[in-house]
Amino acid sequence: MKKNLFLLAIVFFACSEVWAGDILTNTNQNVSFLRNPARGASTEIDAAYTNPAGLAFLTHEGFNLSINNQSAFQTRSLTTTFAPFAGFGENATKNFEGKAKAWVIPSLQAAYKTGNWVFSGNFAVAGGGGSLEFASGLPSFESQISMIPLSVNQQMGANAFTGYSLESRLTGSSMTFGGQLGATYSILDNFSAYLGLRLNYVDNGYEGYLKNIQLRNAAGQYVPVQNVVPSVGNLNLDLKQTGLGIAPIIGLDYKWNNLNVGITYEFKSAIELTNKTTENTTGQAQFNDGFKTPYDIPALLSIGAQYDILPALTVSAGYHHFFDSDAKMLSDRQKLIDGGTNEYLAGVEYRFNPKFLASCGAQFTRSAVTDAFQTDLTYFLNSVSFGFGGAWNVTENIRINAAYFFTNYEDWTTETPVISVVKGSTVFGRTNKTFGVGVDFKF
Repeated sequence: MKKNLFLLAIVFFACSEVWAGDILTNTNQNVSFLRNPARGASTEIDAAYTNPAGLAFLTHEGFNLSINNQSAFQTRSLTTTFAPFAGFGENATKNFEGKAKAWVIPSLQAAYKTGNWVFSGNFAVAGGGGSLEFASGLPSFESQISMIPLSVNQQMGANAFTGYSLESRLTGSSMTFGGQLGATYSILDNFSAYLGLRLNYVDNGYEGYLKNIQLRNAAGQYVPVQNVVPSVGNLNLDLKQTGLGIAPIIGLDYKWNNLNVGITYEFKSAIELTNKTTENTTGQAQFNDGFKTPYDIPALLSIGAQYDILPALTVSAGYHHFFDSDAKMLSDRQKLIDGGTNEYLAGVEYRFNPKFLASCGAQFTRSAVTDAFQTDLTYFLNSVSFGFGGAWNVTENIRINAAYFFTNYEDWTTETPVISVVKGSTVFGRTNKTFGVGVDFKF
C-alpha cells in the first residue's frame, strides 16, 4: 500500500515535461513558418531564427523588423484501459483529456544590414507557450487509488470494499523564452556565415491534487480512505521551476543563381531547473524548495534549400534533426530515446503580383522515442503538419502575414506498466491548431 502511494507522489514531479515541441523546442517562431514551414533557406527577416546566415541577402539596407503573434489550441487525450478503474464509474476504460489555450504567443525578429555585415536579434517563446489542464487528473494518478480496494481486501482476507471515488486535477504551465543575438558576414558575394548566442530562460509551474479519496464498502456506503488506511491522506503540490542556459549558434549560406542553401547548427543548452515550492504534502524531498532538475534543450541541425523555378514561383525543402539523446532529462529519460527526432519539410510560394503572395507547406515529424519513454505525463507522437497563408505588401516597406497551421498526430498504444500485478493499456493522442498574424517593416 505505502509503495503504491509513494509511486503516486513520484508522478507529480515528472510534470516538468508536460509540454513538448520536439519534446522541448518550438520552431514556429514567425508567422512565415506557419504558411510554409520549409524556411531553412529563407533570406527574409524570419531568417533571424530559421537561417541567420541568409540575412546577408536581405534586399533592404538598414533596419528590418518582424512583429508576430500566434494563437495555439491543443488537446491531449489518454484512453486507458485498466480493470480496477471499474470501481469508479463501472467502466475499465476511461478517457483523460488535457486542454490548452494560448491566445498570445509573441515573437520579434530584427536585423540591421550595413555593407557586408548584418546584426540581428530574435525573441520568441522557444518552448512551451501556455498552460495545460487535466481536469480529472491522469491515469497514473487514478490507477494507484483504484488498487486500494483490492489491496485492502487481500490484507483483510475478505471482499470488504468494492469500489472507490476521488477528486483529481493537474495543471501545468511551461514557457521557455529565447533571446538570440548574432552577426552575419558576407565572405563572398554568394557566401555568408553567422555566429550568435541564444539565452533560454525556462519558467514552469505545476499545481495538482488528489483529495476526497473514499472507498465503497459492500453495503454501497463510501468511507474516507483514512478510516481504512490511516497513513493515506490528500496529496497537494504547488510548484514552480526556473532555470536558464546559453546555446551558441553557427550558420552558413550559399547562393548560386536561383538556388539558395542554408545550414544552421544550434548547440545544446544545458539547463538546471530550481524548485520554488509553495505547497508539498507528498512527503518527498524532490518536490522541496530548492531541489534541482536537469532540463537540457537539445542541439538542432537545420538544413534548407529553396529554388526559384520562375520569377513568381519558389519551391523549398528542409531537414531538422534534434539530438534528443544527448540532452539530459529527469531520471536520465533521454536514454529511452533511440537517437533523436527527424523532421522533413517542403513548401511552395507563388507571388501573384508585387502586392500579394500565397504559400503552403508540410512538415513530417518522426521521433525516436521508445515505448518505455511514453508516459501520460511525457509522450511524443509522430505527426504530419500542414500550413498555408499569404502576405500583403501594404506599402513598399510594410507587409502583413497571416496563416493557419494544423497537425495530425498518429496515435501510439502502449502497455501501462504502472501496476505490475494488473496490466493495462493506454492510447496516446493529441491535436494542435495555430493561427498567426504578423507585420514586417523596413526602415
